[in-house]
Parts: sequence; C-alpha cells; structure tokens
Amino acid sequence: MYLEFFGLDKPPFKITPDTQSFYEGCDRGASLSALCYAILHGEGITKVVGEVGSGKTMLCRMLPLKVGDSVDLVYIAHPSLSPEHTLHAIAQELGLTISADADKLSVMRQLHETLVDKYTQGRRVVVLVEEAQGMPLESLEEMRLLSNLETDEHKLMQIVLFGQPELDENLQDHRIRQLRERITHSLYLTPLQKDDVHAYLNFRLRSVGYSGPDLFSPKVAKAISKYSEGLVRRINILADKALLSAYTEDRHTLSVKDVKQAATESSFQKSGFSHAFGGFLPWMSVVFGGIAALVLAFAIIQDSRHGESDKSDAGPKKTVVTVVNGVTQ
Repeated sequence: MYLEFFGLDKPPFKITPDTQSFYEGCDRGASLSALCYAILHGEGITKVVGEVGSGKTMLCRMLPLKVGDSVDLVYIAHPSLSPEHTLHAIAQELGLTISADADKLSVMRQLHETLVDKYTQGRRVVVLVEEAQGMPLESLEEMRLLSNLETDEHKLMQIVLFGQPELDENLQDHRIRQLRERITHSLYLTPLQKDDVHAYLNFRLRSVGYSGPDLFSPKVAKAISKYSEGLVRRINILADKALLSAYTEDRHTLSVKDVKQAATESSFQKSGFSHAFGGFLPWMSVVFGGIAALVLAFAIIQDSRHGESDKSDAGPKKTVVTVVNGVTQ
C-alpha cells in the first residue's frame, strides 16, 4: 500500500525471510560465516540457537547462496517426525525412491550408497533441521546415527540443528548424551541492541530502493527496540505497521506514537500486572519480610522471659510464626 508513497521497490519488512535484505550487523554476518565454515570444514554436528523470531530461518535460507554448488542441502521442516519417517524424509529429499513400507535397514543402506556416491563426486550433503526443539529424543538420536556414516577420513553427512533455547534443555537429557558430545559448533543468535535496531531499520529500507533521509530516527528506533525486545520478526511487524500509520495520515515522518499504536495492535506491550506491580511487589516483600523478622524476634524474647519467670509450668512454651505470601500468621 505504501510502496509508491515512500519510493520503495518492494515491501521492506516482510516477516518471511528475504535474502536480498540480509542484515549482517549484530553478529549476523559473523554467524553466517561461522556456519558456512562449520559446514565446509567441520566434522561434527552444528547447533544454532535463538529465540522465536531472532533470525534462524534467515540464516538457513542464506546458506545456499554462500556454501556453493558442491553442497546438497536437505531441509527437514517438520521435526516432529518419528525416527523412521525422518529417514524417509531425508532419503526423499535426496531423490531416492523409497516405498512407504521400506524398513529402516533398507533405507539406511540406500542412504549410505547414495552418500558414498556423492562423496566420490566431490559433493557434500548437509541436513538442516528447523525447529529442532520439537524433535522427539528418539529422532534426535537417529540424527546422531546418521552422522556416523563416514569414510575412513570424512563424514558423509553433516547436520545442522536450528532451534529455540528449549533445544539446549532437551540436549541435556541423559538418553542422548552421545549426540550432545557430537556437537562441535554452537552458535547463538542474540536479540538486536538499540543501535543495531536503528541501523537495521534504515538498512532494510535502503535495500528495497529507498533513497531519502532516514525515516526511522534514533528515538523511533529506540521505541521499536523496546517493544520488540530486539527480535527481528517483531521489529519487522512494528516497522511495517508504523509505516502504514504514517502513510494513512499522509506523513513522510514516523513518530513514537506510530510505534506505540503498532505495539498495541500486535499485543507486544508488557502485561499490565508487570507494569503496575513490577516495582511494588519487591518493595512489599521487603516490608513484610522485615515485619515477619521483627515478630519472630519478639516472640523468641517473650518466650525466653516466660521460661525464666515461670519455671513451674509443665513444659517449655513454643511460639510458631508462619509467613504465607508475605503475611505473618
């Protein structure tokens, strides 16, 4: 809608990965280079971890452009597959004709023959697993077994696991400790910092033909950074809606108000409870904690006095003070 208004060739902030607008700042370029190196020179399994919307899929889509034509990339986009179905999916991606009722041993044999053939042709096979945090442990273990396929000197298949932080949690499971030991490269995508957000926003605009002064001022970029928490997908959503807001009001300048409106529409604002009580709850817990401590000390003193002044009682008196949710009972 606003492309002609702002002089753009195509939408600058699509949430689907656009390799022509790949931003190399905030270590994204370095991460891509490290990933390419791991694929072309590594011997183990590589892991890429980042929060939802941090740019993992973009890295995945950039690989074909960087690793060269001698690498065959196999995409596993549905990680919830069982071990058997995972094998079938990889085989089919490599162009093998596998019957639905083929047993595991048969599929593995055909896979091995194909991988050896590709190796003799000087080709590498790399399996890219997206959303790997959703892969069953049994299927993750199957990936480890696939990584065992090798010649006397080289691996026949390399594996890259792309996942959210839960992937690291899953890999701590004792049952797949052997897989964990095979991970030789671990990359982590951190959220964009404030300065990176400002640079990213204007870079994306210029990558699609914009040639005027920066539309996103440092102040507006700071607001987007705040509501997006530095996550690329959220940044794109907020920026797109902010541009649309300015366009509907016939403005070529963006404001913090545009960003706040976009954040409200996208439900990116912090919860009201956190906002309203974030500072109050710690203060309240300190106050109640102090009161509880004073009550306990007073009770102990009183108990001691009673013990000294009235030793004829049947037994020692006990005072129990219970604090439940900051309330002394």
